Amino acid sequence: MASGKESNELNTIAFDMDGDHQRGEEGKTCGSSCVTEEDRNKPTYCVTDVPPWYLCIFLAMQHYLTAFGAITAIPLILSEGLCLQHDSLTQSQLINTIFFTSGLVTVMQVTFGVRLPILQGGTFSLVTPAMAMLSLPEWKCPAWTQNATLVNTSSPVFIEVWQTRLRTLQGSIMVASLLQILVGFSGLIGLLMRFIGPLTIAPTVSLIGLSLFDSVGQKAGSHWGISAMTTVLIILFSQFLRRVPVPVPAYSKAKKLHTSKFYIFQIMPILLGIGVSWLVCYLLTISDVLPSDPTKYGHLARTDVKGDVVNEASWFTLPYPGQWGMPAVSLAGVFGMMAGIICSMAESVGDYYACARLSGAPPPPSHAINRGIGVEGLGSLLAGAFGTGNGTTSFSENVAALGITKVGSRMVILLSGFFMILIGMLGKVGAIFATIPTPVMGGMLLIMFGVIIAAGISNLQSTDMNSSRNIFIFGFSIMSALVIPNWIMKNPGFLDTGVKEVDQVLQVLLTTNMFVGGFLGFFLDNTIPGTKRERGLLARDKVHLEDSSSPLGTEEVYDLPFGIASCLSSQSWVRYIPFCPWKDSRSEKQSEENNML
Repeated sequence: MASGKESNELNTIAFDMDGDHQRGEEGKTCGSSCVTEEDRNKPTYCVTDVPPWYLCIFLAMQHYLTAFGAITAIPLILSEGLCLQHDSLTQSQLINTIFFTSGLVTVMQVTFGVRLPILQGGTFSLVTPAMAMLSLPEWKCPAWTQNATLVNTSSPVFIEVWQTRLRTLQGSIMVASLLQILVGFSGLIGLLMRFIGPLTIAPTVSLIGLSLFDSVGQKAGSHWGISAMTTVLIILFSQFLRRVPVPVPAYSKAKKLHTSKFYIFQIMPILLGIGVSWLVCYLLTISDVLPSDPTKYGHLARTDVKGDVVNEASWFTLPYPGQWGMPAVSLAGVFGMMAGIICSMAESVGDYYACARLSGAPPPPSHAINRGIGVEGLGSLLAGAFGTGNGTTSFSENVAALGITKVGSRMVILLSGFFMILIGMLGKVGAIFATIPTPVMGGMLLIMFGVIIAAGISNLQSTDMNSSRNIFIFGFSIMSALVIPNWIMKNPGFLDTGVKEVDQVLQVLLTTNMFVGGFLGFFLDNTIPGTKRERGLLARDKVHLEDSSSPLGTEEVYDLPFGIASCLSSQSWVRYIPFCPWKDSRSEKQSEENNML
């Protein structure tokens, strides 16, 4: 049994570890149900288990590296709309801020939110409406900010240009996040999810990636050779070499000093792909192969384009609310952000169920889901206040990592949150990330947004795609969401109601691809007749019921910590609080499940 478990962990933890410790810790894991041949897919460490400290640190870093690419990409994409293309130091400060708030919200989510091992980070659902808002005529960047020779990053005029835009983005996100807080803590998310099915989620999520193709093309097109190399390397590491171990020195009491297998390509394919391409760019820069003339093709691949930002950045920085000034509010921005937040909520609920299944926990009860969505709303409120230009959401990539590592301990994610907070306070780290050459970032985004598009389409697997109804809804939603925003952008004067604020709201909503596609998918899916099985709702409910057979078996893992649950559970009035667990609710749910069986 021990040798079988050791063999299983060699393939799942991405590190060839010795079985001596695992034999000693077997009582602290999920028990025999996690390690038998029949239950190979069960987690090695369940949600309430605590792996040894060195494994916690290693896996926490792995989760951070998994989220690294997406978290770093968001401020770099937003910098275009904020007129910050030529201000690498401010870009680095935005990167530090988004890492800091992501870590902070991760700790909040694991401790008081849904209480599952689920990482929080920036969301691309808010990038699209943010760029739509910043493309309004009044927010378009002045022409001189596009010319590096004319930009003085310390000039009060330039600082006011980007801070005005960022403050408006902040305020819009903060107001829109109140919707998520209300929907979460009031329990309305359960009612909302009755009407949001796969045919709403699929076009909405897919259009997050499709709508940003132009931005990705500009970055990748700054040097197609470097971009292609980055893409090929990430594909090579993540798809072809992920099961190839690299021998590294290790030490254990049983074997003393020996070599161990380290699955480095499985753990950090994006970081490795960026690192190798970055190194090639550096070598081409010092050898002057890449042109030094800013007007020549390939100049943006040089590593010295962004100046001496690493030396200029401070070693230690502490992001704080209002660091860019008092947030402002744009009505158009608020409505656009609300569309993104609704998309984020629907996706997060699916992530909660997937995370519970992969971490050996029972399906999350309604009070845990309500808290999770509510805490994500609080996270977006904090992200807006701190000035990331973005909100927070659950990271699907890290949920998938649980299935690879078979370690579902929330202690690991908690440690990863503290690690991101630390990274967010190290100014030099943010500065290093800000100097990633533009085509290298473009190559990475080609992979990332391609995966987001595919992840959105994968929601259709529970629907009947032989149904002409479903084919029509999905196809029409996607096509309309590509055509309408494109036409509105080319004909900006068409929307003229006579009321400026209304024009701006319509402009932002109708140029936000995922809103158009998500709204049409939602409307058509709920109005065109179709069975639950055809719409994919029956399959979703069936999966949630099947997930109830978990190693832990009880919903106590979702209770509030520090004795709060025991103090509240005996109070009868708690039953009326949608985000608080109540002791009688468990027995009622258990009897309902028994009746269904």
